[in-house]
Amino acid sequence: MSKVDTAWLRMERPDNLMMITGVIGLKETLDYERLLDTIERRFLVFKRFRQKAVDTASGAYWELDEDFTLRDHVRRIALPGRADRAELQTLVADLASTPLDHSHPLWQFHVVENYVEGPALVSRIHHCIADGIALVQVFLSLTDTSRKARQSSKSPRQWKQRRSAESRVFRRLLEPAREGLDMAMHFGQKAVEEGLSMLQDPAKASHYANEAGEIMGELAHALALPNDPRTQFKGALGVRKEVAWADPLPLSEVKSVGKAFGCTVNDVLIASVSGALRSYLEESGEHGDTERDLRATVPVNLRPLEHALELGNHFGLVFLELPISAANPLDRLYTVNERMNKLKSSKQAAVTFGFLAALGMGPSVLQKPVLDVLSEKATAVLTNVPGPQQPLYLAGSPLRELMFWVPQNGSIGMGISILSYNGQVFFGLITDRKLVPEPQRVIDRFRAEFEKLLYLGMMLPLEGRPHQALAQQLLKDRATE
Repeated sequence: MSKVDTAWLRMERPDNLMMITGVIGLKETLDYERLLDTIERRFLVFKRFRQKAVDTASGAYWELDEDFTLRDHVRRIALPGRADRAELQTLVADLASTPLDHSHPLWQFHVVENYVEGPALVSRIHHCIADGIALVQVFLSLTDTSRKARQSSKSPRQWKQRRSAESRVFRRLLEPAREGLDMAMHFGQKAVEEGLSMLQDPAKASHYANEAGEIMGELAHALALPNDPRTQFKGALGVRKEVAWADPLPLSEVKSVGKAFGCTVNDVLIASVSGALRSYLEESGEHGDTERDLRATVPVNLRPLEHALELGNHFGLVFLELPISAANPLDRLYTVNERMNKLKSSKQAAVTFGFLAALGMGPSVLQKPVLDVLSEKATAVLTNVPGPQQPLYLAGSPLRELMFWVPQNGSIGMGISILSYNGQVFFGLITDRKLVPEPQRVIDRFRAEFEKLLYLGMMLPLEGRPHQALAQQLLKDRATE
């Protein structure tokens, strides 16, 4: 097992399980036997899904599960009562709070056949197997672009073309992050060898920064960040998670707002998330909690998408300050834009990747205190994964929605997930019940915060604007709804 994957395997603790949990909503009845056949032919071609993770004092490795049975990993389940969204969310929360069986491969699908909006497939996959980018590509290999299943297990040509185009975009954005990976690995190992003394002594981190220049300077900066404040979103954790998701936003509208204000889609979505968190704190009467920004760790992909099917984890983390303190939605948007631009030119993602690899090399007893120190510096994990922008079918049934929830590490108790599929943007939230018992109260605010930006964009004067045609189309789209 790679050192980074070993680190993710060992991150698991009772109050923060290292599972990526997802829900795939379908429009029509799902043929269970056809689903089993699809998984057998396309999912299990990745040998990792037949292997169990074995962790020892000398390191972790993958071992073939001689007792593997597919039906043990693809189970049918029914919801009680009305089988509505609230009951599906309760089921997903139950599963997200229940550890996988480490004596078998660390994944499981649950087929929910009586959900009122259509069948649903709940997936649970341990983070040590792969990161979100890789798992999206694995999932695509299970789907088809029509009801008729293709004969080959390989992805259709149009997906390959799209991944190639996306890969070029990722290269341009992440080239600064890719640089120095080897050096980051080296100095990450040095930091681990120094143990907690470096984490607790910024002066020592600064000493190493002089030795390694920009690479180690990024690590020194991360280690010197102050801990995030205690708010309703950050505190002592329990062992129960709660999940919620919002009705999707039209991706075209998000793009229009971004271009109207000269920002990216990501900027618009993160600004909307920040506004939702602020609104929740205000309604809860915690006005003091809105006076300081809160930090989120954001995964950054460090490999081309065409290599995603190699599985494993190949991403770094950057610390992004969410502008909770900004009351004005435009202020939040441009603050996010400025902070994201700074992160794109940094090597912080490469440094954290190297640091995680170094943790995987070191003794497991050291990993927990090191991660605890780092996780105190953030309140949430925020992930944005690009999904396919065309209708897909799973075992002959058309997909209605896609959503997933990221695991949190250390003392972080909230995960924010954003995924785009077929022209829509889906928001998901997972929280610790002791901190936020009703995440739906947060998630319901996302659309309202986005629409503030939408309406502000429509109020801008059209004449002389660089995106005049786009603004006119946006007005036209809203008028026909």
